[in-house]
Amino acid sequence: MATTRLTIADVASRAGVSVATVSRVVNGRYGVSPETSSRVREVIDQLGYASSLGARSLRSERTQVIGVLMSRIEPFGVEVLTAVSDELQESGYELLVYCPTSEHIGGWERTAVSRLGGTLVDGCILVAPTVVDVSTERPVVAVDPHVDSSNLPTVIAENHAGAVAATRHLIEIGHRRIGFLGGRSDIQSARERELGYRFALEDAGISVDPELIQNGDYTDDGAERPARTLLSLPDRPTAIFAANDRSALRLIEIAHEVGLDVPDALSVVGFDDIPHAALTSPALTTIDQSLRGLGREAVRILLDLIAGGADDAAAPVHRHLPVELVVRDSTAPPRRRQ
Repeated sequence: MATTRLTIADVASRAGVSVATVSRVVNGRYGVSPETSSRVREVIDQLGYASSLGARSLRSERTQVIGVLMSRIEPFGVEVLTAVSDELQESGYELLVYCPTSEHIGGWERTAVSRLGGTLVDGCILVAPTVVDVSTERPVVAVDPHVDSSNLPTVIAENHAGAVAATRHLIEIGHRRIGFLGGRSDIQSARERELGYRFALEDAGISVDPELIQNGDYTDDGAERPARTLLSLPDRPTAIFAANDRSALRLIEIAHEVGLDVPDALSVVGFDDIPHAALTSPALTTIDQSLRGLGREAVRILLDLIAGGADDAAAPVHRHLPVELVVRDSTAPPRRRQ
């Protein structure tokens, strides 16, 4: 049996008021007594009525909705999304998440912003976008963009400083042959983390060995080949800094598969501090780049832009958030090899 879509007229009829009155209540406009407003909202709750976001924006030019756009659902994005949701709790804004399911080579950001940024949302947060030259009348903030320059406001962790801290930790506990399992070379954060790794070694007087640098793509599958390459070297590293936690956790699994105990035979450091990092065995030493901090800061910048708190003609805001080394069980001083 077909169901009839609930309309604003149905709400008005049940509440005994005009359609215009329901519209004023739904859109938060003045001119409705508290008693009438309360009665209309009770009916709305009873009937489960929700006004069309598109229609609402056409009437008021505001939807009171924030869009979070990401290419796929993965641990990094989930943490950012959770923080965005928490930060919006008392703001009066609702949250809309958009994630394309079709395969794409690049440029999903333009399509996503175009679809949502016209009438559905008041502003967007792009999570780890590959493209930042998007065009929209609505404010957009990019979290951890893949490129190092942007005409959009951005929120980024101190990737170089974090990589330096991770590598120095391994040096300070006695390691000298330290490998690097990187991310994709076309991603700015991966490049900065490799530069931080190189800087820490050179600063300690340790020569950078190209053989110990292998790149993945920040994914579990992408870490497979470079991890096995590093662990199969005749003079394998005693420690490896992986450029993100997913790569580090896959590295630990592979080390166990080939008979290497972590941290007795191999120390591992990651980067991100996703929730699973503390739950794995051994618990992962990593760099906490405050994923939730990135989400919270992005919301603050975006709401400020929506409210007109920033000059549109001014240079875009670029925030760099501090990071912190979190020492757990996956690192230890090197043991003499038998």
